[in-house]
Amino acid sequence: MLQLNVKNESSRLRAVVLGSAINNGATPSVDEAYDPKSLEHILAGTYPVEVDMVNEMEAFNKVFQKYDVKVFRPEMIENYNQIFARDIGFVIDDTFIKANILPDRERELDAIQYVIDQINPSKIVRPPEEVHIEGGDVMLWDNYIFIGTYKGSDYKDYITARTNMEGVQYIKELFPNKIVKEFDLVKSKIEARDNALHLDCCFQPVGKNKGIIYKSGFREEADYMFLVHLFGKENLFHITRDEMYHMNSNVFSIAPDVVVSEKNFTRLNNWLRENGFTVEEIPYAEIAKQEGLLRCSTLPLIRD
Repeated sequence: MLQLNVKNESSRLRAVVLGSAINNGATPSVDEAYDPKSLEHILAGTYPVEVDMVNEMEAFNKVFQKYDVKVFRPEMIENYNQIFARDIGFVIDDTFIKANILPDRERELDAIQYVIDQINPSKIVRPPEEVHIEGGDVMLWDNYIFIGTYKGSDYKDYITARTNMEGVQYIKELFPNKIVKEFDLVKSKIEARDNALHLDCCFQPVGKNKGIIYKSGFREEADYMFLVHLFGKENLFHITRDEMYHMNSNVFSIAPDVVVSEKNFTRLNNWLRENGFTVEEIPYAEIAKQEGLLRCSTLPLIRD
């Protein structure tokens, strides 16, 4: 059995699900786009091709192998995008929570059923139907659970609004001993530079006391200030609108001092090194065109 344990974003990683770009299917139509960034690249004819995305994910897999991390991959579904494993489920402490994702992505959960079968059934939960919650919006920081949401009255009109307040309440009830803090995120269906699809598109902790943040990703300044007070402004790396668009906050920690990052994130990677991190740089710019990056591609199962 897998003894699940995830309490924060940066403790030493031991086991993870890494998505797959194999047999990814054709470029989606305009009507099939889930987010404005994918739509932008579909219209421009620059949507990523399978061979490039497979190569990028293999580079990520090699870093996991270097650090002796046990990697699970989803079983292949023909002509289907299975890159973003973070959307379909997540672990808090020793509990696996199945996400209530967009209905036509349900098969992605089936593709990791062989992993779920290795988890104690009493530690697997599925929220009720009215609860919307995706792993990209759920971030653990020891006693805190940070959750991205959208509080606008037009929630139902936004395919980019992925986690609702019912989802926040569900986690509060499931983990009464944790401090659950929700963040109201900026959403856009048409401009990727103004769309925080998930919380990890505009914030992520790294190391023991640092974080990457995009101030304008939060609808309420009070939410941004909460993180400034918690981490200390001097410990936060502020990214620009363009850096947010390229997913600079969506890196992935293998250990408190090891971060996997995109090789083009020059300013961020230099800051990380200056602050004592080992930065494992890999190419991931093609996958980024789908408004997801390194954190989105992973589903951590066990950390120290």
